[in-house]
Amino acid sequence: MTLRTTLLAVMVAATATLAGADPRSWSHEWPDTDFTKTSVTNWGEILSGGPPKDGIPALDGPGFIPAARETRIGAREPVITVEIKGTKPRAYPIRYLTWHEIVNDTVAGVPIAVTFCPLCNSGITFDRRTRHGVLSFGVSGKLRNSDMVMYDRQTESWWQQALGEAIVGDLTGTTLKTLPTWMESWAQFKARNPDGLVMDQPAWSRSYGSNPYRNYDSSKRPFLYSGEMPPHGVPPLMRVVRVGDRAWPLSRFEGQREITEAGVTLTWSEGQASALDTGNINQGREVGNIRVRDGNGRDVAHDLMFAFAFHAFWPDGRWMLGR
Repeated sequence: MTLRTTLLAVMVAATATLAGADPRSWSHEWPDTDFTKTSVTNWGEILSGGPPKDGIPALDGPGFIPAARETRIGAREPVITVEIKGTKPRAYPIRYLTWHEIVNDTVAGVPIAVTFCPLCNSGITFDRRTRHGVLSFGVSGKLRNSDMVMYDRQTESWWQQALGEAIVGDLTGTTLKTLPTWMESWAQFKARNPDGLVMDQPAWSRSYGSNPYRNYDSSKRPFLYSGEMPPHGVPPLMRVVRVGDRAWPLSRFEGQREITEAGVTLTWSEGQASALDTGNINQGREVGNIRVRDGNGRDVAHDLMFAFAFHAFWPDGRWMLGR
């Protein structure tokens, strides 16, 4: 039984194998983490997701191949696109990030962490440089409001992936710079960047291309989340485009493909499959591609997360409902 098969069984059963939060019970696994330094006010929000520390193995310095040589990735599969001046665009396929969740890489001299939390559909790229030095990240095995808790290997502080902020340990309060990357279909990336690069398949025994969270984004409730549901009748597992503390539900794009509000322009185009629908990612239902640009046409840092996660981490955030 693979690690993710085990995790899926836990999700289906939703039993007591998922322990509640208690810093004292974590000290043996995290002896170098200072739990007295924290911004967390309710430890009960933090749960074990099943795998232990590094049970979901983050990747470091992955290999890349020319996009034209890649034949394993389906046209509709999502990738996270990283375009940094001075080098070729790079695609980080969700088929790999689903199983690894964090990729520590360096692009054009910029140390980055490409992250994806399947339970929140949150795909964010961070600059790993901080005033404390360059950090590298691993997967803690913990969830807070169903969102991945990362940790840095230098101080073993814990970081909230959705926020890019340290929430436990010596670096509590430190934030990472979010880079303007986006999620799009493999076909769209390749058509725009025929000379681009794509992350090569990792040398791990994983069922790459399959979705261990089958039918998750059509569920009525999120996994391991006991917080408030989103307001305004927005379904908890509807995708929203988050820019800062504002969220645009994807339902806004029914009947229109472009929205200009609050100083940004959001565009939608078809062709991307949900990575959290069918067992085969490429066959997932249509969710479309989103780009966010400012008034000068420059890409804007954003996230395409589930509505419940936006409400959990931005309870006073603004819902852009168009009415």
